Amino acid sequence: MALPPLIEPAPALPAEREARYARTARLPGFGMLAQRRLHAARVLVVGAGGLGSAILPLLASAGFGTIGIVDDDRVEPSNLPRQTVHTPADVGRLKTESAAEAVRALDPETEVRVFAERLTAANASGILAGFDLVLDGSDNFPTRYLVNDAALLGGLPVVWGAVHQAGGQAGLSWAAHGPHYRDLFPVPPEPGSIPSCAEAGALPSVCGTIGSLMVSEAIKLVTGTGEPLLGRVIVHDALRGTFRELAYERDPAGVPVTGLIDYDLFCGVTDTVSAAELHARLLAGEPHTLLDVREPWEADVAEIPGSLLVPLGVVQRDPAGVAARLGADPLVIVCHHGVRAETARRLLAEAGAPGLVLAGGIDAWSRDIDPAIPRY
Repeated sequence: MALPPLIEPAPALPAEREARYARTARLPGFGMLAQRRLHAARVLVVGAGGLGSAILPLLASAGFGTIGIVDDDRVEPSNLPRQTVHTPADVGRLKTESAAEAVRALDPETEVRVFAERLTAANASGILAGFDLVLDGSDNFPTRYLVNDAALLGGLPVVWGAVHQAGGQAGLSWAAHGPHYRDLFPVPPEPGSIPSCAEAGALPSVCGTIGSLMVSEAIKLVTGTGEPLLGRVIVHDALRGTFRELAYERDPAGVPVTGLIDYDLFCGVTDTVSAAELHARLLAGEPHTLLDVREPWEADVAEIPGSLLVPLGVVQRDPAGVAARLGADPLVIVCHHGVRAETARRLLAEAGAPGLVLAGGIDAWSRDIDPAIPRY
């Protein structure tokens, strides 16, 4: 169903701006009034990675007046094939910096707001409060649930997307008018059951496809044109060249969202030690076993010195055998972000080798302790 425009129009645009958007304004049912609504809109983009790289240039070119970017990561060489808003010259820079630079190059009149920090339960409400809608291009379930809940409490719509290998999904969460993310996914998947991009890979062109769908949704919401993806999910399979639609409704048994929670805990990442805590223990010379459950190619890119590499697949095949060879020193398990490590932790605990997960994985270690370790 159609919804009323989300944004009141800005004042009349100068003649040169009208000329810039003349082709868009000629669209049936659009006109310069819709373009003025885009100019007045404030949109927050969560993540300047694969999806964010597709989303941000399109938002700027379409004429969104204010664009926010939240991301705490830095550009790595392995990002470049799918994160096209960054260039080889940007390697090592904060993604927010290079992404903001790209947006301003496309349209110097766009107001760009940069948040070079991780979105958390502590800061999400404050960051979202300055925007009219959110485009969620994050790559992990704790952040997706956090964005959904913070936007729900703030009354904002969220256009969300996800990419996995050669496919992706896009949808709209807006509790004020229909179902939201928790109605579709009331329970997060088991930790480790969904491989990350680092594990499974991602076809670069799929990021562009899903990101384009997300920007189309944002335009429709702001201008009140077309039918938004409320209660519908678009599922794309690039290898088959197909799109299909899944419909869903409000969950009558859904638990109301009344506040923000510990999203790592909600998504199953429980027994953890922070990078700062682990660093302090190592400096104090406390004995430990640091078990890295990533793949060998990941360890070739970045690893914490002194860690023991045993890929998660090996742990899953023989948890008792791995547990028997670990010894009696306190165990800390590491992966890229912490999800695979939690799966290994549960398996090894059941086999008699309890341990802790490095919260945020080697990514957090690089960010908080040793920036010389690449973030990939």
